[in-house]
Amino acid sequence: MNTIYHCFPGGKFKALTFSYNDGKLQDRRLVEIFNRTGMKGTFNLNSGIIPNDDNRIQADEARTLYRGHEVACHTYTHPTIARCPAPGVVQQVLEDRRLLEEMTGLPVRGLAYPNGSFSPEIMALLPHTGIRYARTVASTQTFAMPTDYMAWDPTCHHKRNLLELGDAFNALFKKQYLYLMYVWGHSYEFDNDGNWQLIGDFCQKMSGRDDIWYATNIQIAEDEDAFRRLIFTSDLRHVYNPSFASVWLSVNGQIVEAKGGAYTAL
Repeated sequence: MNTIYHCFPGGKFKALTFSYNDGKLQDRRLVEIFNRTGMKGTFNLNSGIIPNDDNRIQADEARTLYRGHEVACHTYTHPTIARCPAPGVVQQVLEDRRLLEEMTGLPVRGLAYPNGSFSPEIMALLPHTGIRYARTVASTQTFAMPTDYMAWDPTCHHKRNLLELGDAFNALFKKQYLYLMYVWGHSYEFDNDGNWQLIGDFCQKMSGRDDIWYATNIQIAEDEDAFRRLIFTSDLRHVYNPSFASVWLSVNGQIVEAKGGAYTAL
């Protein structure tokens, strides 16, 4: 019997992603660091605050600045949503999605909870607003994949053991697991704390490794979705991939690409 594992694209078993809130002007410098080192980030924006705040990236710049990364929701005006009525939460998310999609020309399917505020009821309603995942602020200090994408806990804030965790992540080698390092924060904190070198050194440390997939948040969720849609024969010798994108598998230790819309022998 074949032993089959889900892999990240290219047969990799580690992924690195970032999530940064509020869309302040310091995102320009952070995006430059990401682009120079090959990192991929998700940027969570409040579309209702942007026009009235000169310290935020404006709509006409956002489309080009964040190209190659992901723009996600942070709600329209950043309220503490666990204290809001459900219709208000829906309006906050949908209006933010609408304006961010107008801004970028792309679907927006992610969310970072404003003020880290959420509830089981909010988690249940978000899929009905088109949101695929939602990030918390509850850092785990581990590299586990999420068990619930509507309460996606990151590995760490960049202030908490970032370089040490990067070293531990790079040292991982057991390919029977999938590992994810997920870093979050606010780009303006690097100005406030005078530590831009921290994120620069971290990105350089992690850059160019052939065992890491550098991905946005939504890419990780969509890769998981595509794997879950695979249809295997009962003897595990063939698989049909109904998705557009390829899904990568380890089959008895050999890397196999299950191409979109195709049957693949295993």
